[in-house]
Order: sequence, then C-alpha cells, then structure tokens
Amino acid sequence: MTRSAYQRHREELRRLIDRHLASIAAGGTDRNLRDACRYVLQGGGKRVRAILALLACRATGGSYRIALDAAAAIEILHNFTLVHDDIMDNADSRRGRPTVHRKWDSNTALLAGDVLIGKAYQVLLRSTQDVDGRISRLFTQGLLDVCEGQALDIALERQRRVSTAAYFQMIRKKTAALIATAAELGGLLGGATPRERAALRDFGIQLGTAFQVYDDVLDVVADSRNFGKTIGGDILERKRTFLLLRASAKATGNDARVLKRLTRGNTHRAAWKKGDGHVTAAGRRIVQEVTAVYQRTGALDDALVVVRRCTARALVSLAALRPTHARTTLSLLAEDLVERKA
Repeated sequence: MTRSAYQRHREELRRLIDRHLASIAAGGTDRNLRDACRYVLQGGGKRVRAILALLACRATGGSYRIALDAAAAIEILHNFTLVHDDIMDNADSRRGRPTVHRKWDSNTALLAGDVLIGKAYQVLLRSTQDVDGRISRLFTQGLLDVCEGQALDIALERQRRVSTAAYFQMIRKKTAALIATAAELGGLLGGATPRERAALRDFGIQLGTAFQVYDDVLDVVADSRNFGKTIGGDILERKRTFLLLRASAKATGNDARVLKRLTRGNTHRAAWKKGDGHVTAAGRRIVQEVTAVYQRTGALDDALVVVRRCTARALVSLAALRPTHARTTLSLLAEDLVERKA
C-alpha cells in the first residue's frame, strides 16, 4: 500500500466515524447538554481509537459495518475522559478551542461528560454481536482502567520521588489500556481467535505507551499553531512525564536545581497563566528553562528511544494476524502516530 493510499483510506474511515458521531450527538432533550455534547464530538481529533477498532475488526475477518457502533462508543468514551481531564487540569483549550468548562461552566462540563458515557453505552449496546456480554465487559474494563490511570496521574503529581516504573504503570492504565481495548474490541467483533485477540491487545498496549511518551515530547517541541494545547503545559502543571523523570535522574548541578524548583516549589500554576488562559512571561521562562534541561540531559533523546522500541514491539505483535490490507493499514497507522507533529 502506498503512503497516499493509506492516507486516503484513513481519511475515509475518519469521515465515516464523524458522520456516525454526528447522528449520535443530535439526540437529547436538554438543549444545553445537547449543545455541549455536540460541541465535544464535533471537536475534531484523529479518531485513532475508533479507527483502530474498525481496522482490527476487518483484519480478523469482520466488516467495518459490524464494528461501527463499538468504534463510535470507544471514541465517545475517549472524549468523556478528555472533558473530565480538562476540568481536573483546569485546562483552557483542547484541539485549539475553548474547553467545555470554559465555554459553558464546570457543572455543565461534568454533566456533559456523564451524558457522553451514557451515550457510549447506549451505542455499544446496539451491537447484536454481544450475545454473551464479552463486548460490554471488555468496554467496561477499559473505562475502569482509564479512570484508575487518571487517579494514578494525580497521585504522582503529589509525590516527590516517582520512578519511571510508576510512570509506565500510570500510562498503561491512562492511555495504553483504552487503545488496547479499542484494538481488542474490534478483533472480538471480527471473530478473532484467542491468539489474535491477545496480539491485538499487546499491539494496543505497546502503541499506547509509545503514543503517550511521544505526546510528552510534543508538549515541549511541537509547533503551537498545530498542537491545539499550550506548549509546555505539562511542565507548568508539574506533571510527572517521562521527560521530567528521566531528566531528574540524570541532571546534576544547576540543571538538578532547576527541576527541583519546579517539582518542589510553592508557586501555584495560576501564577503562570493570565486571565485569558495564555501563559505569562514567567511561565514561558520556566518552560524554556526546563526544556533546555531536557535537551542537555538527553531526556528528549531517551524518550524517542522508548517510542521507537515500543512501536517496534507493537508491529511485531501484528505478525500474529493474517497478512491483509487491514493489517498493513494498522502497521502504517502505528508508524504514523509516532511521527506526527501534533
């Protein structure tokens, strides 16, 4: 498959999912909540998890039609987590637009998130394939995993000493588990064998790990015009990213002092933001200073090594599937996700 053919096919799948989501978002009696939910689902995004579900279904012998509801449910679940994450992080923007709690208010955002998870189950339960409840159980476990991952993320922010092992445990739950759920769910709908399901799950875990570590990298090196979020936002939120943990383990002298001031300082994150949500001059200096430490310690290079290693493992997992057009597309999608610019 050529790169241009892959891009066209991926775009076709994204449009298919967008149309399905638009029909789902149209329902609801309360206008405020309906508008907020529509706003979330029309916010764009790569639809990675939904596309993974569709491709995994096709790669194991099923059709896109069979997996469409489940793929939409996974995408809605993902957006539910983003709405609540933005509230907890006090984020001002998402995908280049005001977050729901900024455009409306926190109460509306919380309720919109609740409605979204309800819609996700409503759509999922339309599947006629779930005769033994395996799809619902798998989906529910994915929801529980991502919530536990978010709790771990918050807990790590309060700890002074955090190991990279604890970080990888957190992202396995918060990010990788939902990607793995999407892949395994698609395989389950496509009639995957136990071996194929295990391979798809491992593919998702490895890809999700690579995806999150690369997201940590993009937080400091991405072009702000394309990123859709504040550059250096993880730094200003004092998040325990791979970059921060790796740099902290390697830094000496003034570099070590810079990172200690960041993680142990008493400056509240609000001091780094203006009333309109933009970063203050002091905040920009902090981001530049910490990013320079990441470069000097080699933490950025180390992160890219992890990304390449996990991506390679993900691709090896796909060898358990039959060689098909869909399997090739899954491989290209994995490579694309860890070479993205935003």
